[in-house]
Amino acid sequence: MRIFLRSKIHKATVTEANLDYVGSITIDEALMERADLQEFEKVMVVDNTNGHRLETYVIKGERNSGVICMNGAAAHLVKKGDEIIVMSFQVTDTPQPPINVLVDKKNRFVRYLTPQEIEAHHADGGC
Repeated sequence: MRIFLRSKIHKATVTEANLDYVGSITIDEALMERADLQEFEKVMVVDNTNGHRLETYVIKGERNSGVICMNGAAAHLVKKGDEIIVMSFQVTDTPQPPINVLVDKKNRFVRYLTPQEIEAHHADGGC
């Protein structure tokens, strides 16, 4: 068994950072569904703005609100306005192509990125 990327929300913008909350990341319920995320599921958050990486769990946010809120201690590392990627993983012997959700600056669904688009990005010199 290996751990593989299952889904990600790409280029999301943090709308809030709440130090007083007990922990986690709050994500718009509609985005959770698009990325096949469940409430309380473990995720990795990568901050494209400052390079921080952290693991936390998902809390369901208001549907179609665009909310992406870092809660608790994570709010020290990821601030309002930061651009992030939220990733989920699976343990399996038979991986499937991951779900790649692209959002706009207001965290509205734009489209699913295809495996071919991701491969083309790598071929064009992207990491």
